[in-house]
Amino acid sequence: MIVVIVASAALLLFIGYSYYSTPLDQRYFHAAHQLLKPSGLVGHGLGIIGSLMIVIGVFTYMARKRIKRFSRIGILKYWLEFHIFLCTLGPILVMYHTAFKFGGLVSIGFWCMVAVVLSGVIGRFIYLQIPRTIEGRMLTLLELEKIREDNKEDLQNNHQLDQSFFNLMNEALSKKYTEGIRHWISNYSDERIYYKRLSLEVKRLQLPKIESRKVKELFKSEISLNRRIRRLSTMHRHFRNWHVIHLPFALVLLVIMAIHVGVALFFGYKWIF
Repeated sequence: MIVVIVASAALLLFIGYSYYSTPLDQRYFHAAHQLLKPSGLVGHGLGIIGSLMIVIGVFTYMARKRIKRFSRIGILKYWLEFHIFLCTLGPILVMYHTAFKFGGLVSIGFWCMVAVVLSGVIGRFIYLQIPRTIEGRMLTLLELEKIREDNKEDLQNNHQLDQSFFNLMNEALSKKYTEGIRHWISNYSDERIYYKRLSLEVKRLQLPKIESRKVKELFKSEISLNRRIRRLSTMHRHFRNWHVIHLPFALVLLVIMAIHVGVALFFGYKWIF
């Protein structure tokens, strides 16, 4: 998905760099002007395709989330990935459609689009911090505690581990991780230290390769679950507040897009139709 987005943006820049880097008052004399200008064959087409991507990405995801009839069609997290893909690539195409010429209502629409994309990136990060089922449903605190207890029981009953291993695990689980951007590096470093100590502990126990891999996975899962349980309520609050920012900008963008399309049709810009 990311590869397609980056490759598309790079290809369009490569093809039109000479035109886009030309001063606005001189573009009329450029050889590619008739193709790449906002009303040109390519430029206009990019605007139409990009706008359709945004509309499809927004309304299909909203329908999947909010209309009961569609609630069983596919897995929600895949719909989210589809939504993110279309609503990232679409704005890029729209940006090339403008030929990087912003003014008036288009300028407002562009910055709303930038706000939507940036807030979407932040929302995606918050979304990933909230544990979910494979279908994309948010897990409750009780469900997380149950998973953690099952992991611990698996480690205790199904693997040849001694008290030294469980002392290490209890030490890792009792570690207090400080929330905030400036503490991420420190928390990550602490976890890497515990993972390294885990590898040494497993090596000391001389476990079979398959069992060793399973024990490491369970250990890492325990630390991850413990961290997420501690900040579950915080992430839920951030996710609710995020909608207050993301949704209004998205609605304003759609309204401006509709006005822009209506004005273009009124003045006869119909592309190839």
